Amino acid sequence: MAKKLIEIDFSQPPEAHDCIHNRWHPDIPMYAWVKPGDDFILECMDWTGGQINNNNSADDVRDVDLTKVHYLSGPIGVEGTEPGDLLVVDILDIGTLEQFQWGFNGIFAKENGGGFLTEHYPDARKTIWDFNGIYTTSRHVPGVNFAGIMHPGLIGCLPSRELLNEWNKREAALIATDPERVPPLAAPPCAGTAHMGQLKGDAAKVAALEGARTVPPREHGGNCDIKDLTKGSRVFFPVYVKGAGLSMGDLHFSQGDGEITFCGAIEMAGWIHIRVSIIKDGVAKYAVKNPIFKPSPLQPNYQNHLIFEGISVDESGKQHYLDAHVSYRQACLNAIEYLKKFGYTGAQAYSILGTAPVQGHISGIVDIPNVCATLFLPTEIFNFNIDPCAEGPTKYIKANEDVPVSYWADK
Repeated sequence: MAKKLIEIDFSQPPEAHDCIHNRWHPDIPMYAWVKPGDDFILECMDWTGGQINNNNSADDVRDVDLTKVHYLSGPIGVEGTEPGDLLVVDILDIGTLEQFQWGFNGIFAKENGGGFLTEHYPDARKTIWDFNGIYTTSRHVPGVNFAGIMHPGLIGCLPSRELLNEWNKREAALIATDPERVPPLAAPPCAGTAHMGQLKGDAAKVAALEGARTVPPREHGGNCDIKDLTKGSRVFFPVYVKGAGLSMGDLHFSQGDGEITFCGAIEMAGWIHIRVSIIKDGVAKYAVKNPIFKPSPLQPNYQNHLIFEGISVDESGKQHYLDAHVSYRQACLNAIEYLKKFGYTGAQAYSILGTAPVQGHISGIVDIPNVCATLFLPTEIFNFNIDPCAEGPTKYIKANEDVPVSYWADK
């Protein structure tokens, strides 16, 4: 039986655990060491460290402290790994915890992170999802029931000193182009809420001043949010420090491509079972700049979809040049408007796109001036028919139902 390397005491805050950290920094000590070929289990807190509750209020989503996230389990050192190697990580299994048979999806307030469609949905909202084996339903979003693909939203290795400096330099330069922007262009270091694992005292204070936030994906992996990275997947990570320093967290029960609500998956606490091995000098051998992911053959077997198209023309009618971001926004907005015809509120439809196994594609990127982005919405997840028909749509969802909302002005 695989050894459990990290076990979380969920009655205690994440800061009480040396096996958890919330910044990337090369000086964070390895919590444990394993050998190539070893397999082991790590427990993980939800990415907020327990800031979100199973209730019908969105106040916690409104008030969440995003300078604290993400809380990651690790780092795990792998004996024999050196900079320039590839760390091979096999995801053998992943699951929920008995005491946490629920997860959450959130839309952050524009003033506190926002989301992909923050101009349309600027207020904090929350949906709670109950787990029923591999399936999930929500009391806040009626009429849907779908199979999840559990996966780590965030997994990666510690950066080198040089790579950390490069991250901070380039992201600071981006922030400087519009320092007052809401939401901000990037998340700079924030020492006050940094938790540096086993690094303590003055060394921890110094590292906290420059420790990289865990918000974006970067060259080492990080917050990639690849929904198909479930059990049966394999990942090849470039190694930047001796021992690699593998950490993971931000576990998801299910997610739509793009994780568009920002807190856009069904977030959960849980456990992950992995095996590690090494390809010596693999970075040079295979010209690896960013991780390579080999997804699992396991996925929900939904065969029927409605596909929504978006092009590089924004809501105001302004033409953009081959802008995939604008195009995918339009595909999402088109799907939301369509679902509203069946009685869903915009926020409920937005939550469905963030949580269900929705596929996002760049279908065409060369035909000037428009990128064609497409969103594949599985129709079998609904308890009623959403296909277009001559009789027109039926409003199946009651008008008085909506997701909990909390306003920034009331904080």
